Amino acid sequence: MKVGIDAISFYIPQLYLSIESLAKNRNIKPEKLINGLGLQAMSLPDVNEDVVSFAANAVYTLLKNEKLNSSEISRIYVGTESGVDASKPIASYIISLLEQKMEQSFSHCDALDITFACIGAVDALQNTLDYIRLNPNKKAIVVATDFAKYELNSTGEYTQGAGALAMLVTSSPSIISFSENAGISTQGVFDFFKPRRYFDKKDLIFESNSKVLNNISEEQVSIYKEQPIFDGQYSNSCYINRTLEAYLHYKKLVNKRETLFTDWQYIVMHLPYCFQARRTFIEIYIHEKGYNIKSSDDKKLIAKSEEYLKIIEEKIAPSEKASSLIGNLYTGSIFMAMLSALCNSYKEKIDISQNKIGFIAYGSGSKSKVFEGIIENNWHNKIAQIPLFETLLDRKEIDFSTYEKLHKKQLKHSISTNSNKFELDKIEKENPLLIGARYYKFID
Repeated sequence: MKVGIDAISFYIPQLYLSIESLAKNRNIKPEKLINGLGLQAMSLPDVNEDVVSFAANAVYTLLKNEKLNSSEISRIYVGTESGVDASKPIASYIISLLEQKMEQSFSHCDALDITFACIGAVDALQNTLDYIRLNPNKKAIVVATDFAKYELNSTGEYTQGAGALAMLVTSSPSIISFSENAGISTQGVFDFFKPRRYFDKKDLIFESNSKVLNNISEEQVSIYKEQPIFDGQYSNSCYINRTLEAYLHYKKLVNKRETLFTDWQYIVMHLPYCFQARRTFIEIYIHEKGYNIKSSDDKKLIAKSEEYLKIIEEKIAPSEKASSLIGNLYTGSIFMAMLSALCNSYKEKIDISQNKIGFIAYGSGSKSKVFEGIIENNWHNKIAQIPLFETLLDRKEIDFSTYEKLHKKQLKHSISTNSNKFELDKIEKENPLLIGARYYKFID
């Protein structure tokens, strides 16, 4: 029995900052980021947007496009590392918003968030694939939603991005079916993480007689920040080690002695920045070829070889096109890479039916999974309905000053004017029984 993705939708915020603008204002040569890392633009949420609204918009679009009602969806599982609450999952928000808009009940729909850095949505997908294998008459939705936000002036700033994807998982899928096996490599490390950060209460500045201060009984206060703690070089090393180990594990599971990736039409990897795949897949390529590398210069020569450049052009570059215009989507980046490759194939009229896609996922902390998918015969009819590149070209560019104000949360009113979407309405600040509750509305 085949199990996989029957339909896909996405939501990318309307606002973006050009990488050239960021580079010039950070005194970085633009070509270093544009030509060196493949970056062109970063997607940014407006004042009234967050990962909940991204996800709800992606799921609502999916249901509307597929003409599905609530009774047909048995679960909504979300992969994210940008949760808005330490207890209440994004999935529960999604169900609530869908019920408001569709006037249908999702009370019998299972809902869950899964977190493991950037691989959480892959975990959600594989969990759901197993569920459909056991329940082939059911339909489920997997969502990846995130906002990759970094400190101003940090080395991660130019990799920022935001958005969500929603995928309908069924038996007899129209777009892609997946293998049951997955190569795995896991190790507990601190290459990238978002800890609670603790401060002595006496060192924090509050207004006198502050309600906030008076309501805190602990001597230390924990603060959560959207921006991570990370070590770029170490994280890159972990990425390479985990993905190579998972790749070799997958080969062992499927008893493949010959080169595995030559079977793949496309190589789809987690893209924290656009050119990450082409820069790191060289390690797998070298291992498969059995090259004896004695220095970094040897590796550079191989990376510039005609054979490796052909692999990049044919198997990796199609998956990079959307990433260059969006930035890092954390849990969604590998699925946006997949969608990019599929949309590019449709646009270029390339028939890829029954060909394989190799997936190489990674999440900091750290874990990699490698698995395969087979492109189904009806893929082009479903992809024809997805205006990915058209949407990315129809966004609103903001200037650098506006970007910094958005980043610092200094703007009070939204900039974009798009309608027909969910957006954040307010966050409760007064009612002691609902402090921090987030409320959303649909803008017609």
